[in-house]
Amino acid sequence: MLSNSLPDGVTPADVWAVLIPICIITVFLRWVPFAATKRLRNSRIIDYLGASMPIGVMVILVVYTYFGQRSAQGGLVAAGLALVVTIAIHWWRRSPGLSILGGTLFYMLLVNIVW
Repeated sequence: MLSNSLPDGVTPADVWAVLIPICIITVFLRWVPFAATKRLRNSRIIDYLGASMPIGVMVILVVYTYFGQRSAQGGLVAAGLALVVTIAIHWWRRSPGLSILGGTLFYMLLVNIVW
């Protein structure tokens, strides 16, 4: 049974005592945004976040990439080229999701295949 594979001192009741609250909290946290959508539909704050979040996401990705790649061989060059590709895709299609995805894929291609 299950108790044969558990560490010493851990019972199946202990496992369930942890798993059940985790499941309840996970389901609750995934349900909350859908429940809040009705109340926040005409909110100025949500409209502002919808307009500003794509820019915020791009800034965070750029800062994270540059600081994370300072010591990697070719990392800054790859990050710079990916930034140029991201900006070009965004100017071309005006789609934040597509430009983030395209720039990220280009960066991953450079880092994993070229350098």
